[in-house]
Amino acid sequence: MAHQVIGTAFNDHTPCLVVCASLVEKITNQAALCRTCEVLGVNRLVLPEPDDSWEFRKVAVSAQRWQSVEYCAPDQLRQWLWQQQTYTRVALALGVASQPLVNYDFAAKTLLVLGRELTGIPADIEALCDVVLAIPQYGRVESLNVQTAGAIAIYEYNRQWR
Repeated sequence: MAHQVIGTAFNDHTPCLVVCASLVEKITNQAALCRTCEVLGVNRLVLPEPDDSWEFRKVAVSAQRWQSVEYCAPDQLRQWLWQQQTYTRVALALGVASQPLVNYDFAAKTLLVLGRELTGIPADIEALCDVVLAIPQYGRVESLNVQTAGAIAIYEYNRQWR
């Protein structure tokens, strides 16, 4: 059933991407994600806490003025994710249970969960997600910067839905 939202019909096929970066600890990565989300049209970015530092503003390059942002502290993430059941919750992580990003068909309403630098997504948070995706990697280094990985996943979502 479609709902009227500001003159636009909203239904299960209207793209709506939320990027949850509550676990991302480094301000530069949070700011880079803010900039990436704004440039790529992400509906909402979730960060651990507000930050108006010079370092954040320098990397975000004013994207924080245009990007819709909400805040969820890492210790509240389990509860917050539980409340987001109308979205398909997608964890981006390396792991045995991960399926390749390139083989995945994103739902229109997707919530992308990004992990901490170095340690990724804790098992209890990953368990709340509907699917775990990994970006295929072919080099010797076994991980990407969280902002880079997030950008790749956001691009793939947009490729499928926009």
